[in-house]
Amino acid sequence: MPSAFDWTVRVYYEDTDAGGIVFYANYLKFFERARTEWLRAAGVGQQDLLDTGGSGFVVKRASLDYHAPARLDDVLTIRTTVEKFGRASIEFAQQAWKGELLLTSATVKVGCVDIATMRPRPVPAGAADKMRAHHAMTLQPTE
Repeated sequence: MPSAFDWTVRVYYEDTDAGGIVFYANYLKFFERARTEWLRAAGVGQQDLLDTGGSGFVVKRASLDYHAPARLDDVLTIRTTVEKFGRASIEFAQQAWKGELLLTSATVKVGCVDIATMRPRPVPAGAADKMRAHHAMTLQPTE
């Protein structure tokens, strides 16, 4: 079972709604940032993909479940795990945690596209190799 990539974010006033809790759509932003940091930790820069080959990632599908609210000044851990690598897509499981309390869980599928045409294309080989190696490094040994 893969271990997770954790990234922390603090809840700011701008993240909350009139009720003082994190506005539900902002979890999508938190999850996006965490996926970007996962890529960065793998040695894959999204700007490099755009500049060198015109490739980019777009969200194809996102499904979220909300379990408990986060509030102003909370520090959240955004946990990201790769569930599946495809030729032109990656499926992530992501959760937002406040300590031991699960706040939100999501499954997010991203696809690689040619930015000029917005048509699917395989993840560039070098980037795919780095992502798979990074994922493999986080696998926990089985006993």
